[in-house]
Amino acid sequence: MLKPEDNERLVRVGPGTPAGELFRRYWQPALLASEIAENDGPPVRVRLLGEDLIAFRDTSGKIGLVDAYCPHRRAPFYFGRNEECGIRCAYHGWKFDVNGDCQDMPTEPPDSRMKERVKLTAYPAIERGGVIWSYMGPKELMPAPPDYEWLRVPASHCHVSKTFEDCNYLQALEGGLDTAHSSYAHNNNISVKTEMRQIDKAPRLDVETTDYGYSYVSHRHLGGGDYYVRLYQYVMPAQQMRGGIHKFDGTRKDVPVLDGHIWAPIDDERTHVFNWHHGFDADAPLSPEHILESEVFYGRAPADIIPGTFKLKKNKSNDYMLDRALQKTRIFTGITGINTQDFALQEGMGPIVDRSKEHLGSTDRAIITLRRLLLEATYDVARGKPPRGADPATHAFMRPYDNFVRAGEDWRAVFAPEIKAKF
Repeated sequence: MLKPEDNERLVRVGPGTPAGELFRRYWQPALLASEIAENDGPPVRVRLLGEDLIAFRDTSGKIGLVDAYCPHRRAPFYFGRNEECGIRCAYHGWKFDVNGDCQDMPTEPPDSRMKERVKLTAYPAIERGGVIWSYMGPKELMPAPPDYEWLRVPASHCHVSKTFEDCNYLQALEGGLDTAHSSYAHNNNISVKTEMRQIDKAPRLDVETTDYGYSYVSHRHLGGGDYYVRLYQYVMPAQQMRGGIHKFDGTRKDVPVLDGHIWAPIDDERTHVFNWHHGFDADAPLSPEHILESEVFYGRAPADIIPGTFKLKKNKSNDYMLDRALQKTRIFTGITGINTQDFALQEGMGPIVDRSKEHLGSTDRAIITLRRLLLEATYDVARGKPPRGADPATHAFMRPYDNFVRAGEDWRAVFAPEIKAKF
């Protein structure tokens, strides 16, 4: 369990809150690059860490992420004109560039110097890996941009999608770092007893703290001297990385893909999830068919999304289209789509979980360590110390992995060639 005051310290992400100030020391995913693909295209609403913003790409391709409201009379920039290297308010024509500097104030006299004094809140924004990233903390403390391996792979090797989750980031992140639940929540064929997560439903966990967060290993005994070992990576503040084996067929094979999620808090009670997926090495580009098959498997393919949004059609308003007959005969939850199953359980906890009512067990070690690291980091930031993992040098060259090992084999030796970045 977690003390109520510690829970509050971790779940509140607005300006001035301990967790909010922590998140603002990292580059955060704000939106997909495809959402503002066009120079001088329409601005896009963004809400991140409790702040309402507008994103746009100017005439020269520079990215703006600025306050959603004009500093004149607080009219919404969403209705503004993106033109000639700036966003112009539709109310009185005041215009600002991507740095928040006022370029034009047509309602004032020509000799007025007022525009030199008016500044629009603007955050640094960059494009990497098909994602627009923003840094919202003190500029003098801004770290170098993120350098995860999946940001360096060729575009042909990587796919990134985005989904909306209707709950606090922490319960979503904890779900992503919980390996034991896959034996139950993601059991999509209850009649099959030979799948590796059904052979051993109580994995043993080893958690090792690192300078970017932690790595942790789950061990499942498959019988006959085989073990399934999965190495996760947790990168602070809210990213999970994992390997891509989903089926045990008795062979010892390399993982074809690596994937993971970053949970970007919209505010205290809502989250955007950025889902990335990339080929294992230079010979593993992702075909359109592979990408679609994967997104269908997770329940976040285009057909699963409400048009014009990132919200799943299967959501809490319709109980995620739970099928009780399917639950009796094939799928443990009665819900199709891996991420949909997660959302049903995580959103179903309520907007913010009361963790003082929990009773944690041995398979919750990764979650316990996660909370400890986040709490420590909020105090580090309060003391003026840089938080763990903000420096991209800490996370640039590692990767997750999973595979099978024999009894007596050291998984570290088996995995050693594969847990270093190849891109």
